[in-house]
Amino acid sequence: MLDDVEQWLRTRSWSAADRPDARLLAAKRALGARGTVSVVLPALDEEATVGSIVAAIRAELMAPGGGLVDELVVLDSGSTDRTAEVAAAAGARVVHRDEVLPRVPAVPGKGEVLWRSLLVTRGEIVCFVDADLRDFDTAFVSGIVGPLLTDPGVEFVKAVYDRPLGTGAATGQGGRVTELVARPLLNLHWPLLAGFVQPLGGEYAARRSLLERLPFPVGYGVELGLLVDALHTVGLDALAQVDVGVRRHRHQDDRALGRMAAAIYRTAQVRLARGHLVRPRLTQFDRGADGAFEPRTYGVDTEERPPMGEIREYVERRAA
Repeated sequence: MLDDVEQWLRTRSWSAADRPDARLLAAKRALGARGTVSVVLPALDEEATVGSIVAAIRAELMAPGGGLVDELVVLDSGSTDRTAEVAAAAGARVVHRDEVLPRVPAVPGKGEVLWRSLLVTRGEIVCFVDADLRDFDTAFVSGIVGPLLTDPGVEFVKAVYDRPLGTGAATGQGGRVTELVARPLLNLHWPLLAGFVQPLGGEYAARRSLLERLPFPVGYGVELGLLVDALHTVGLDALAQVDVGVRRHRHQDDRALGRMAAAIYRTAQVRLARGHLVRPRLTQFDRGADGAFEPRTYGVDTEERPPMGEIREYVERRAA
C-alpha cells in the first residue's frame, strides 16, 4: 500500500460514533444554507424495505424545527410494485424518473436516477442511500454526512460496513463484485483509492458543488465512476470513509452480478482510455430445456450523463 494511502487511512477514516448528533446539529446550524442536507433513495421495486427506511429518517433525522436532514426524496426508477405508494405513505417526496428533465429520454439504470436527482433536490450536501437495506440504522445517513458538516476540506464520503451474505452469515462474505472486480481494478490502476473498504457501496454523501461537476455512468458503474472522477477532481485528501456498522440487503444472483461486473469493468476501461472501447456486450450461459447450454447476450451500459453543471435546466434552477 502506498504511504499516501496509509496516511489517508489514519486521517480520513472514521467511525459514525466519532461525531455525536449534538455536534453535527451544531455544525449544521453554524453553516446555515451551506449545511442543508438532501437524502435521495433510488428505488426500483423496493416496497418491502423503502417504507421503513423513510420512516426511520423522518422520525430520527427530520425533527420539527430543524433536524439533520432537510429533504428526503425517493426517486422511483420505474417500479411495478407499490414502492411509490409505500414511500409516500411513510413521508417521502416521491419523484418518478421520467418526470425529471423530460427532454432527455431516460434509460434504465441506477446512475441515471442519481444523476436526475440533482435536479429535484436543493441541499448543498446530497446523501445517497440504497432502498433495499434491511434493519436500517440512521447512522448510514448521519455517519457519512458528518464529515461534510464538520470538515470543510472533505467533499466526498463513502460508508464502510460489514456485508453478511444471507441471514446468520459471517461478516465479510458479501460484496463479491467488489472483491473480484472493483478492488483489483482500483489497486492496479488507481492505487490511491486502495484504502476504500466499500468502493461500490451505495451509501455515500458529497457536496453538490462536486457532484455537479462529475459525469454519471447510467448503470451499475456509477459508484466506481464517481469515486475515480472525484479523486481526479478534488484529490485524495478531500475523500473520506466512515464505518457505520453492518449492511444487510437483498443480494443478486450470479448472472446479475456478472452483468454488474461487466458494467464496472467498462466504466473503468473508459476512464483508462477515453478512446477505443472494448465490445460492450456480455454473453452468459444457461442450460436449456434440451440439456444443452444456451448463450444469452446482454448489452453492457455504455452511456454516461454529462456533469449536471452543464445542463441548461439545472443552471437556470440554481440561478433562480
